[in-house]
Amino acid sequence: MFKQQFNIRVFFFRHFKTRISYKIKATYSNISCAASKSVVVDGKSYIGDEYTNVTPKILSFIGNNNHNCKGHPLNLFKQRLIDFFYDHFRGRTGNPIFSIYDKISPVVTTNENFDSLLVPKDHPSRNKTDSYYLNKTYMLRAHCTAHQSELIKMGLDNFVIFGDVYRRDEIDATHYPVFHQADGVHIFTPNELELIYGSNVNIFDNDQNNSNNEKQGVYSIEANDIVTNHLKETLVAMIKKVFGEEIEYRWISEYFPFTHPSFELEINYNGQWIEALGCGVIRHEILKNAGAGNRIGWAFGLGLERLAMPFYSIPDIRLFWSKDSGFLNQFQNLPKDGRMKYKPISIYPQCINDISFWLPKEKPFCSNDFYELVGNYGGQLVEQVKLVDQFTHPKTGNVSHCYRIVYRHLEKTLSQAEVNEVHKLIEKNATQILGVKLR
Repeated sequence: MFKQQFNIRVFFFRHFKTRISYKIKATYSNISCAASKSVVVDGKSYIGDEYTNVTPKILSFIGNNNHNCKGHPLNLFKQRLIDFFYDHFRGRTGNPIFSIYDKISPVVTTNENFDSLLVPKDHPSRNKTDSYYLNKTYMLRAHCTAHQSELIKMGLDNFVIFGDVYRRDEIDATHYPVFHQADGVHIFTPNELELIYGSNVNIFDNDQNNSNNEKQGVYSIEANDIVTNHLKETLVAMIKKVFGEEIEYRWISEYFPFTHPSFELEINYNGQWIEALGCGVIRHEILKNAGAGNRIGWAFGLGLERLAMPFYSIPDIRLFWSKDSGFLNQFQNLPKDGRMKYKPISIYPQCINDISFWLPKEKPFCSNDFYELVGNYGGQLVEQVKLVDQFTHPKTGNVSHCYRIVYRHLEKTLSQAEVNEVHKLIEKNATQILGVKLR
């Protein structure tokens, strides 16, 4: 949630940066009254009013959960962040102290999205031009920070929330109305501060009007400095864990309604400074309203796409929504700490043909031989070939393979006739050279 570029405005923790549910379905329908609209999300109907501005297109994104799809670059990047928090923060028994929430519904109340985070009533982020409303009371979260107070009220001290967020924004290489965020919270008790500081620490200032640019009036200088330093050390360690120890970084003072002091962390990647995340010391009023008024803590928010794009060299944020196997398969089967550089795919559409055949009994068959044959006769037109099914006949014992071949030209749109011609050549030579029998 910490800051997102939104024209010239600061849009908190990547705007602001999950109601726990599973696969979510959303629909949009008109009721008998032309002025009234009903929006259904996860089986629950929301009666529309003058605030309703969510569109069927936006609703179609709900439930995709790219951040939870195995093999998707956002899921891979999310796991790197989770691994950091699990490894970096462990309790006395050696178990991770941070909990992860990545299946919370994106439907929140306006109170959760704005009021619980002290967002001013006249802040532009509340406008219908900036956010997606189901009605005056409910909306699609504009940041995952919308769940912060709810989780703290549940008694949670240390957690990271991952989820899809929705904002009315332009669409280009770096902006899209739907993207994904990670928001984290770490809250300290007096005893935990003492463990860090090494001696007794008073969390609160005797003069609670002593507020300035460096701290909130309610907190002591010592407590504020301990938490601020802990916050910065943690997030720098996280960025170095992801991008490498040599990554250059810098801190910039910022303003967010829900933290003070507030900061932005920028990293120098390939000679360009980019915003990595926003963070700060949680406003005491937020903690107090959530039942943790005797504590102090920090929070951060980051956009998964914003960091995954330079990490994997992905040039366009829209690619994260691609169902194109030429894109997605590049991220399959990467090791846990693996990293790859995205290879651009053609702008021209794919053509997909399947080929099924019985394997020869008289000589051994190897899939790699077929892959090589396809490459030889399909040449640069073949983008991908993959075994998608195999079957053993229950009576004869004959084995059948089905392969999917994806064709795509780098410089033009292929016609189905052109593809069929190449495909037939592959079928012919597979029969003659490999001894298979087409089905």
